[in-house]
Amino acid sequence: MSYQKLAKDILDGVGGKENVNAVWHCATRLRFKLNDASAANTKKIENTDGVITVVNSAGQYQVVVGNSVSQVYDELTSLPGMAVHVSANAESASEKRTGKFNPVSQLMDFVSAVFTPFLGALAGAGILKGILALFTTMNWISIDSGAYKVWNAASDAIFYFLPIFLAFTAAKKLKVNQFVAVSLAGALIHPSLVEIVSNSQTIDFFGIPIIPITYTSSVFPILLSIWGLSYLEPLLNKFFPESIRNMLTPLFSLVIMLPLTLAAIGPIGTKISDLFAMVLLAIYGFSPLLAGLVLGAFHQSIVIFGVHWALITLMINNVANQGYDQWLPIVCAAVLSQAGAALGVFLKSKDAKIKGLSGSAAITAIFGITEPAIYGVTLKLKRPFYCAMIAAGIGGAVIGSFEVHASTFTFPSLLAIPTYLGQGFIGEVIGLIIAFFGAVILTYFFGVSNKTGTNSISVQANPNDVVVPVDGQIVPLSSVSDEVFASEAMGKGAGIVPISGIVTAPVNGTVSSVYKTGHAIGIVSDSGVELLIHIGINTVKLKGQHFKPLVKENERITIGDKLVEFDLEQIKAAGYDPTVMVIVTNSSNYDQVHVNLEDPNSKQLLHVIPAEPGVSSSNLV
Repeated sequence: MSYQKLAKDILDGVGGKENVNAVWHCATRLRFKLNDASAANTKKIENTDGVITVVNSAGQYQVVVGNSVSQVYDELTSLPGMAVHVSANAESASEKRTGKFNPVSQLMDFVSAVFTPFLGALAGAGILKGILALFTTMNWISIDSGAYKVWNAASDAIFYFLPIFLAFTAAKKLKVNQFVAVSLAGALIHPSLVEIVSNSQTIDFFGIPIIPITYTSSVFPILLSIWGLSYLEPLLNKFFPESIRNMLTPLFSLVIMLPLTLAAIGPIGTKISDLFAMVLLAIYGFSPLLAGLVLGAFHQSIVIFGVHWALITLMINNVANQGYDQWLPIVCAAVLSQAGAALGVFLKSKDAKIKGLSGSAAITAIFGITEPAIYGVTLKLKRPFYCAMIAAGIGGAVIGSFEVHASTFTFPSLLAIPTYLGQGFIGEVIGLIIAFFGAVILTYFFGVSNKTGTNSISVQANPNDVVVPVDGQIVPLSSVSDEVFASEAMGKGAGIVPISGIVTAPVNGTVSSVYKTGHAIGIVSDSGVELLIHIGINTVKLKGQHFKPLVKENERITIGDKLVEFDLEQIKAAGYDPTVMVIVTNSSNYDQVHVNLEDPNSKQLLHVIPAEPGVSSSNLV
């Protein structure tokens, strides 16, 4: 794959650099803040090789790329004019223009921008802590050994100094001096203050009593402090002349913000942290089994909309507050269930393309990245996704009932299992087995249908099949009230008396032509079947009234994509026959074009049978 070409295609699809207000990335997604989301060509982006899907949620235009996201991001941000957009800054142009403020959107922007840059390092350190826990439990290594002390320091550092990492990324997001922000964070966990906390002493700051609080591994206090700095720093920059601003603004930022943080902001942040921990603990305490069932079943649905960052923040906060988290073990069941569902599709499918996609997606999901499995396999086929939800719900309920704890934060995956050692670990193992193998079994027997339709491995059982593009009654082409079509002069096909006003793609392929009046569209399928979809008889006379084309020439389409919307009732009221004709315009290249008039419940409209090699179809009876 050419990451540079993919980056260019994505940028073109979102409307060019002029439409990009900001861009950043997480583990699998490019996250855009667009000035005008309606200017993005979502269908074009989704049909680009290398893109799994597009999610427009919480004010972010998210292009799911998968494991290669960092390479694509690097190429994207190196394109001319893109360097200024490398951050997740405030409001989009449309928000400024309309005056609408979306707090959920802004919160998701902030959380993802703050945690994304170092989340991989955080997860890696968490896995190392889990491995060390496993090694010491099995007596493979002693906690007094030099090897343990070295690796423990490597695994513990990012958690202990978490406020520093958060200060750096939050300052970048809020556009304040990152080194001043880091200095504030460093002061909060300075050894002298840590010692005062350990001795339960109170600091007298010009008569103001400051009760030191432990800020190591904390989340909310430093985020609130940097938020406060984002208001103070601009005021100081306006007050001081430019010649001395570079020195005096950092000086007064430290002089003012550190005491303010220690006296007020820090304690408030700690109270917020405690409150979130108490709420989650209360939910879990009401019924660990029910909590496991609900979170296990629905966690991956949250991932679809990209708003799972809020939960990640609370999980990290739980580890900091309690020394453990009870939600991560449950989420692990949801992750492995998607891997199991993808594996079930792999085992059942006979389609080489789907088999390859589901197999690789299953492996990726086992190691914690579920987007390829969700968007490429389970959600697309629907039933496997539901099977995964059922298996994850049952597995999560078991894990919840055993009250399993994660000793540290890391991405839920096969590698994270050692972090669940301790209380209820056997329940974790049982729950994960149920989630994974339950999803495999359910998907294999119930999640994959061999019938044509949305639950099939391939909507086209045969690449030359044409599915019904509009709801209605199928009629022979010879019965339509147009001599040209009825005589099959333009090719063989079928008519449909419509009951709805939406025409969808009947094949996977490319749009070859879109008539200006919107009443007809030409398509070439991937297998070479050339189709003409003509809406109504003599409707060209309407000159485009009541028709709305939704695709453009040369646009890639897949079965089910919307092609044209038309006002059925208005066309009838104008005195026109609304029958939709689907014509195979290169019928002479095929032996037969069979119209499905036998099974009204089937989605198949036409079955196109190729001529035998070397035999002209005109010589066949």
